[in-house]
Amino acid sequence: MNTDFWRGRKIFVTGHTGFKGSWLSLWLQKLGASLFGYSLAPPTQPNLFSLAQVAKRMHSAHGDMLDLPRLREALSDFQPEFVFHLAAQSLVRESYANPLQTFATNVMGTANLLDAVRNIASVRVVIIVTSDKCYENLESRAAYRELDPLGGNDPYSSSKACAELVTSSYRHSFFGSRQHDLGITSVRSGNVIGGGDWAADRLVPDAIRAVIAGQELQVRNPGAVRPWQHVLDPLRGYLMLAEKLFARPGDFSGPWNFGPSPSSNFSVAEILDRLQKLWGEELRWRADPGVHVTEAKYLSLDSNKAKKELGWEPRLQLDSALLATVNWYKAYLSSADMARTTLQQIEAYEANLADAEISHG
Repeated sequence: MNTDFWRGRKIFVTGHTGFKGSWLSLWLQKLGASLFGYSLAPPTQPNLFSLAQVAKRMHSAHGDMLDLPRLREALSDFQPEFVFHLAAQSLVRESYANPLQTFATNVMGTANLLDAVRNIASVRVVIIVTSDKCYENLESRAAYRELDPLGGNDPYSSSKACAELVTSSYRHSFFGSRQHDLGITSVRSGNVIGGGDWAADRLVPDAIRAVIAGQELQVRNPGAVRPWQHVLDPLRGYLMLAEKLFARPGDFSGPWNFGPSPSSNFSVAEILDRLQKLWGEELRWRADPGVHVTEAKYLSLDSNKAKKELGWEPRLQLDSALLATVNWYKAYLSSADMARTTLQQIEAYEANLADAEISHG
């Protein structure tokens, strides 16, 4: 990644108030970019967006992806070169509770974004962030590649597969004449972890909330295997891809996986046991024997395309990613300056320090 490349670039980020969007926005601010964020209010209390003062060094607008006139106006006024689309309903269990809202946000929100971009000549790169769950999951041990069939049984996974199809359709139907100067791609990562995630029904935030409440965490699918990775690893991949798209859009448009190494595929139970060793005896958990909604039992990504064509690969192994995450939450509980804490972890990652150093940064 060329850090000098981003200085002064105009970047439009949807979903900048969310966990992943906040990390991306802070990183781009640090790189000297000019940012405009478009999103609903932060989805949780507390939240990384507020704790790390993300809005302090960027334009931040409250807006719904389903409000096409407002979205068009925001893009037109800012005239960005780069668009990162992270706004989404991102939870499987929430998608069962509110399937129509999930499909509206994740599918029509993506369509609205791409339709609005059609009339913004300044845009050179569009990156649509979807999910590893967009694939038709056959519950096999094979890692999914970019051209494997899309699918999804639950509303969330299906909505992300639909967002992929929308992206492909718009790229081929409406941007063919701009292939020489506009790159459009979709990116898929694993289960991201890191400090500042407070979403419900996510493993690490649920564990931290249980610790704070002095309770034992009840886990619905302890045997489910996922590709776990620190949030900065896929974000670095998105930035590397954006640089390539800017220079050679025709060669780098299309879907990309940015998953962890196969050695970071672990069950929920294994992750919790490792977290327990890092946090201490206050973190306790047990399997919840109740009836739960259906979720995939095994999921893995093949990121060889990114490794071969971009030179990208994960920097943080799982134990280091978990330790960095634990240190962030412990800093929060000790009333530390969380903007400084978060930026220090980004700086350590940038400096390519050894795993132990970055985890203690």
